[in-house]
Amino acid sequence: MSSVLTIPSSDTNSPKVHLRGSRVKVVSCHSDERIMFYEGQRIYLRPLELEDELLLRKFVNDPANWRFLRNVQPLNGVREREWIESLGKSGTDYVFGITLKQGDRLIGVAGLHQVNWVNRSAVFGINIGDTTQQGRGYGREATQLVLRYAFEELNLNRVELSVYADNWRAIRLYQKVGFVAEGCARQARYSNGRYQDEYRFGILRSEWEALYGREN
Repeated sequence: MSSVLTIPSSDTNSPKVHLRGSRVKVVSCHSDERIMFYEGQRIYLRPLELEDELLLRKFVNDPANWRFLRNVQPLNGVREREWIESLGKSGTDYVFGITLKQGDRLIGVAGLHQVNWVNRSAVFGINIGDTTQQGRGYGREATQLVLRYAFEELNLNRVELSVYADNWRAIRLYQKVGFVAEGCARQARYSNGRYQDEYRFGILRSEWEALYGREN
């Protein structure tokens, strides 16, 4: 695997993405059935609850998903519940459930990890765990929502991520929303009987504002 990040020709000239048409806002919802924290056009972000444990466990143990994640062992209900409970106590992890507006269906998770309040930085992560909803643009919208939350609500200056070289769907997504390739850790991951590269991406607040602008 080459250490050079080569973009497929179909994605080389991807246009800039604009959020002008979908003003993101913090929402206070009075419905007894819907808890909406951050709203987009087709999805909203909400807190994760213990009641989500079984569905999240199915997502993370699905071979179509975990091969792109860092965990290489099956997760049982105890560990998944412990993780959900830890989110309410953590001051460095902000993780949300990605939920479809139509039907209030949880399809994945996204959030910021390892928030550093001195450097004003965080690590981004996302997983559209419902494989029937992958490839429909929900990951892109969720990523845009989390970035807006990072820069406009948490006042961060930098968001970074790492992605395995064979996860081209994710790589194209990150490039389209404005992440910049910053380096390559060669043969950093062993998976499916071979070593592969891991790419590093980052986006600064100034770069994000240049792409999307500040909306008051």
